Amino acid sequence: MSTSELHIIKSSGEKALFSVDKLRNSLAHTGADTALIETIIAQVNEELYPNISTREIYNRAFALLKKNKSHLASKYKLKKAIYELGPTGFPFERFVSAILDFSGYRTKIGQILKGKCVSHEVDITATKSDETTVIECKFHSEQGPKCNVKIPLYIHSRFQDIKANWPKIAPQKSRLMKGWVVTNTRFTKDALQYGKCCGLYLLSWDYPKNNGLKDRIDRLGLYPITVSTLLSQREKQFLLSRTIVLCKDLINDKFYLDHLGISEPRKTKILNEITHLCL
Repeated sequence: MSTSELHIIKSSGEKALFSVDKLRNSLAHTGADTALIETIIAQVNEELYPNISTREIYNRAFALLKKNKSHLASKYKLKKAIYELGPTGFPFERFVSAILDFSGYRTKIGQILKGKCVSHEVDITATKSDETTVIECKFHSEQGPKCNVKIPLYIHSRFQDIKANWPKIAPQKSRLMKGWVVTNTRFTKDALQYGKCCGLYLLSWDYPKNNGLKDRIDRLGLYPITVSTLLSQREKQFLLSRTIVLCKDLINDKFYLDHLGISEPRKTKILNEITHLCL
């Protein structure tokens, strides 16, 4: 059986035909050169079998990439690294806030805004010029679940309540623009349709096309600390608890590595890895 006829199991549990082009593109996205990409593909192809999971394919490609170029492997594990921002959604909110800050917004996290009917705790408010956006983050700690239509329905009703009272909250200060829903997974078809219809801006891992979370992270070089292949899970959780969410944060506050008791040689390797990511 050729690899083009091989069925694999996606994270959602669905079957799909294996696509070598998707694997090639995901490896190319890390900055790996053509020779390394083709070497990895050849090795992965030898180990494929019917109904292999996409996670297993990823793990094999990741291990080969890490063996050759550890900082490229960090980029390759970006999606998994976002899941590792859990178990709570707070680090993800800080991460989204940082992306918006670097995009020219002034952001605040966890504000209470009074609506016409009730008050609402808003994950992020983002202001640029005289325009303000309210943003709700929906974080998932595992692959598979999608944000269904209930999420934008709920967020839109909250947004409308805040909008009805906005002149009293910020008179002559700023205009309230459309609400946002941001998730680290994907939206269902109905959720996307509803968001487009009611004017909510939906941002997911790969939506909108060419401007999803993945694209913004790569464009801005804003990688979460969880992409590191050299830090342990305990060390990552320690840094997240100190609000060190971005690799850029750790470069600026490297003294946290001393608090963790990390040796100088290992500290140098960690900083080299994350510095390459931020270039």
